[in-house]
Order: sequence, then C-alpha cells, then structure tokens
Amino acid sequence: MRRRERALLEQAKLVLDFNWTGGYTKPGPRLYPHQWSWDSALISIGYSHYDQDRAESELLHLFDAQWRNGLLPQIVFNPSFGDYFPGPGFWHAQESPDAPRNHRTSGVVQPPVHATAVRLVYERARDRGRAREFLERAYPHLVFWHDYLHRERDPRDEGLAYIRHPWESGMDNSPLWDAILQRLHLREDEIPSYRRVDVHTVSEQDRPTSAAYDRFAYLVRLFATHGYDEAAIREECPFLVQDVLFNSLLCRAEADLAELAPEIGEDPAPHRERARRTARAIDEKLWDEEHGTYLDYDLAAGRPIHVYCASNFLPLFAGVPDEERARRMVDFLEHGGFGLSDRRMRPVPSYDVHGFGFSPTRYWRGPVWINIDWFLLRGLERYGYREHSARLSTTIRELCERSGFYEYFDPFTGQGHGSVLFSWSAALLVDVLLAAADEAPSPRQP
Repeated sequence: MRRRERALLEQAKLVLDFNWTGGYTKPGPRLYPHQWSWDSALISIGYSHYDQDRAESELLHLFDAQWRNGLLPQIVFNPSFGDYFPGPGFWHAQESPDAPRNHRTSGVVQPPVHATAVRLVYERARDRGRAREFLERAYPHLVFWHDYLHRERDPRDEGLAYIRHPWESGMDNSPLWDAILQRLHLREDEIPSYRRVDVHTVSEQDRPTSAAYDRFAYLVRLFATHGYDEAAIREECPFLVQDVLFNSLLCRAEADLAELAPEIGEDPAPHRERARRTARAIDEKLWDEEHGTYLDYDLAAGRPIHVYCASNFLPLFAGVPDEERARRMVDFLEHGGFGLSDRRMRPVPSYDVHGFGFSPTRYWRGPVWINIDWFLLRGLERYGYREHSARLSTTIRELCERSGFYEYFDPFTGQGHGSVLFSWSAALLVDVLLAAADEAPSPRQP
C-alpha cells in the first residue's frame, strides 16, 4: 500500500473512532446520533478488517433491539440524544406488542444487508473461537429477520418483499417515490405536527422538501394508528413497493446465510431455496427489457416504476442476471446517464443525470453515494468487469481523499454534501483499500 493510501486509511479509522459510542457507531456526529440499521451493517464491514470486537458489537447491539415478530428496526434510539426528529415519541412504536421493551426504536426497517455483513465479519475474524460464538448469537436473529420479511412483507408469496415507507429503502428522497407521494393529497389536519432538525444541521437545499416530509410523517402516523399490525397497514397503506435494491440485498443475504449455516451445524438448504426464489422473482417481474435494467414495482398502482436510478443495477451484487442481461446493464451504466465511461463525471450518480428533476447535490436525487458504488463495484467484479469495478474503486478513494468523508458527493465537482465525517463512507473506503478482489466469493446465480 502506498504512503498516501496508508494515510487515507488512518483518516478513515479516525472517523470511525470519532463516531464510536461504546456500543455502536453513529452514522454522523450531528445529523445522525442514533444507531441506523443498514449503516451499522456496512460500518461493521469496515471494522471487520481490523477490529473484530467493534465489528461484532456493532451488529449485536442492533440485534438486541429486534422486535418480537422479527422486525429489525431502522433506528435504535440513544436516550442521550433527545433533539432529533422523528424521535421515539413520534413513532409510538410501543403501541405494538411486538416492540422491544429494552430499547426505543422506529417502526420501519432498512435494507437487509446484515447477513452479508455477518459473513464478512465471521470470515475475517482472527479469533476463530470468539467468531463462532458471535455467529451462534447472530444467526438466529438473521433467520428471524428474514422470516419476518418473507412472512409479513410478501403476502402474495411471490418471493419479493415490499417496503411501506421511503425510509425503508434507505434512499429516502429518491425520484423513485415521487409519483406515489404525489398521489397523496393531504388535508392540513392529516399532516401530523412536527419540527425538522435536519435543515438546521446541513444545507436545506441538500435535503428533502417539506412537502415530502409531510408525507413521510403521514405514513408514520398511519403505522402507529394501526399499532404496527402489518396486515392492517397493508390494507390501507398507499406506499407498497417491491424495491430492486431491497430485494437484491435480501437475495444476496439469503445466499450468505446458506454459506454460514453449516459453520454452526444448521441446514443451508432453506436459505439457498429462498435465494433462488427471490432471484427468479427479480428476474421475471422486475426486469425492464426495453432499457436493459431492473425496475421497482408499485403494488398499490399495479405497475412498474419507470424511474432509472443507480439502485436498479444492484441485482449484479446478488448475481441475479445472466451474462447477457449483465452485459446490457453495464452498457446502460456506460452510455446512459450514469457516467461509468464518462471521464467528465465521477460515477455513479444515484439518479440518471438525464432524468427529470436530477440534482447533483440534493439527497438521493443525483449525488454519488459511497455505499451504492461499493455494491456496484462488487457486482461488476462478480461478472468479470474488472476495469469498470476498478474505476469505481478509484472514485471512492479519490472522493474521500479530495473532499473528505462526506455522506454524498456532487458527481461533477466531487464536492461533499450532507453529513461530514460520515461513517459508512469511511468504513467502505477501509474495505476498498484492504479487501482482496476475490475475498468472500459466492456463487453468481443463487
């Protein structure tokens, strides 16, 4: 490793040290003081290279807040940080008999990347005895989590889980959700009272609009009104989406569970079957033949969502498409609005630069996100597109080195936006710098 890379690696570790609370790592020092679900999973991947204890603690702290029905919450609240919206008093998660009593949490989920993280933490651990103990503790939580998604979020038994709030996608402000949110014509009395704090921490121009937040808040109140009963929510919720990113990560997570199960004497077959089933469903229902990528599906409207985002390409990470479909996806990444072969921008913008409402700086409406680039570079590696994956690896290094460890970045200028000292940007840079290209291989087609 060159001197510059060693220095960058140490800077990334310092960011993680700064955000470490003793039990979990804050995503960002001011804007995100609590524990976020998929943030912690991605952060643990960085720790897995050099701090086994933190990597394990990060995930176990999250699992300790799992609901009795298997739901793994988006946020685990830290009572030391009260000035945050939406806080536990807004969620009313305790209205559910399934909510944990030892933690205050939100009532939604985030993408299921946790089994993938557990596998990397387990396989990279130096203390093998402690790693086995960790896996024995983590495995039942992962099975319980996946069971919840297949049981409660796939009522038609299609092999695809739905999300019921933009926050569950992890891509809160994506153009993917515009048409659904625009269908919600809310009266003033239907909008819960709330006070945002995000716009006092980072630029208001980078954040979701107030109209979007009104609808986010409306959905939260809907869930609380129904006591977080999934069947009742499903009947009334206007936002039910089979999301490409969410299901791709679920597919990969089931395949990773299949690899982990024999390590502790469990049967891998059910996980392999679920992975194959979800892969088939993604391939058959979500593939867009016209453009050569995958599309989210709006269950409430009964139609695909024709919006093109970087997350549409995440089936590559899960090994879903065959070689021909993968080739078409790479062609779209190269010659569409994602700049994989365009030296004038830093790939990959989170939304097609030719799309309506593209913004290089507004939250999930165009900026480059390190986690999306990380998923894509691993997917491109999987299919043998080494030159493209190398470009994304270089992009991740250069963005962090030149601009700092920001939450997201302008694809044209490289300038950082959102939260500074952002933990998953630091953690995934650690992985890019230290992971061998062939580490933790898994079969391409589940």
